[in-house]
Amino acid sequence: MTLLDPSTWTGRLFGGTWTRAAATAPVTEPATGARLGTIGLATPDDVAAAARRGRAVQPEWARTNFEERAAVLRRAGLAFEQHAAELHEWIMRESGSIRGKAGFETHIAAQECHEAAALASRPIGEILPSAKRRLSLARRVPSGVVGVIAPFNAPLILAIRSVAPALALGNAVVLKPDPRTAVCGGVAIARVFEDAGLPEGLLHVLPGGPDVGQALVADPDVRVISFTGSTAAGRKVGEAAARHLKRAHLELGGNSALIVLDDADLDRAVSAGAWGSYFHQGQICMTAGRHLVHASVAAEYVGKLAAKAAALPVGDPFTQDVALGPLIDAGQRDKVHALVGAGGEVVTGGTYDGLFYRPTVLTGLTPGSPAYAQEVFGPVAPVLTFRDEDEAVALATGSEYGLSLSILTRDAMRGLDLAERIPTGIAHVNDQTVDDEAVAPFGGVAHSGTGSRFGGAAANVEAFTETRWITVQGAIETYPF
Repeated sequence: MTLLDPSTWTGRLFGGTWTRAAATAPVTEPATGARLGTIGLATPDDVAAAARRGRAVQPEWARTNFEERAAVLRRAGLAFEQHAAELHEWIMRESGSIRGKAGFETHIAAQECHEAAALASRPIGEILPSAKRRLSLARRVPSGVVGVIAPFNAPLILAIRSVAPALALGNAVVLKPDPRTAVCGGVAIARVFEDAGLPEGLLHVLPGGPDVGQALVADPDVRVISFTGSTAAGRKVGEAAARHLKRAHLELGGNSALIVLDDADLDRAVSAGAWGSYFHQGQICMTAGRHLVHASVAAEYVGKLAAKAAALPVGDPFTQDVALGPLIDAGQRDKVHALVGAGGEVVTGGTYDGLFYRPTVLTGLTPGSPAYAQEVFGPVAPVLTFRDEDEAVALATGSEYGLSLSILTRDAMRGLDLAERIPTGIAHVNDQTVDDEAVAPFGGVAHSGTGSRFGGAAANVEAFTETRWITVQGAIETYPF
């Protein structure tokens, strides 16, 4: 059975049933410019209607037996597994992903659903001590309607990691995927939950522009916002959410450091560094954006990294066996190219053909160089050297971001000690910076976000429920008046 037959969703929006959208947009393949289909575009009025519908049906879903909610999530996880081959094609063609990255997305999507199924039966509170003769409870209750705003770069993962746990914990969800990846980041999720038997009105998928996102944040029926995207956009979301007195979980940009110590196995370090900077064309928030290399091995590291970068094949990931596909659009390509041209020496790369940007190595930089200091979001590896661990710590912490960190060394405990000195939301010793697991908390600090808000049971319960205090007494209390 085909999951993503365009005849079932072309020009429509999903809210438990498919309705005709007032406006549409083409689904474009960045590698070729080909038109793959047509999506419906939502309006702020669609957001208001979806939030009202979600609020109306959510209480019944919250009262549903936890086994029934878990069963829906398990069926959704199985659907991602059963339709993985079809979903891989859409992820490759719509988002420009290589096949391995598409496989990673469907694997994580399935795991997010399976882990979320277990949330439905998680203990929902605790018994508290009380000075009175009564039962005193702290209970976790669903937040109500959760708004999810997801980006283009890992469209399936970055949507489902909020959608699945929010639904499992008894909430309704309004999802706004990026219009550039609305099929693999939106329609696919709608179809999976439709087939999984999710009751109507609990999940709404509304692709749209900034006006739709603004309406979602402002809507009074939406109580929690889960946002993944750029730091600039996240700051606006957080400010707007605060004005409306609602929680916003923000997973934002990054410029993660990959530190190569003087005792590292350089061949393996180069492999890790290349993967960390060039995976999905560098369009990942956890990308290794700064290679900090001990001065004694820097020349050898740069030479090996440049040779690897120059040999990596770049092309259409749907029709060729390549390491890098296209950037998402011309605007992103031009931003990357401007940063590459703003200073430093291009050792290799720095050129493009259409949306295909060659993997690039930059040296001759300072901490103020734009390609080093800013989030590039492209296949660029800026390299800076350090003389000792204190300087490495100073360079690594000298960024407004704090998402991921990699330390490469033959001495794992030395790496762990160094990691303790560098504040980030994620740290990997002897691995590169890009990783994600459904069971692990995920999030950044400083300008990279508001902490670990996704992944793992504790973080998901914290994100998508509220704490309610409840007491029960056998008789009505008597008072002095």
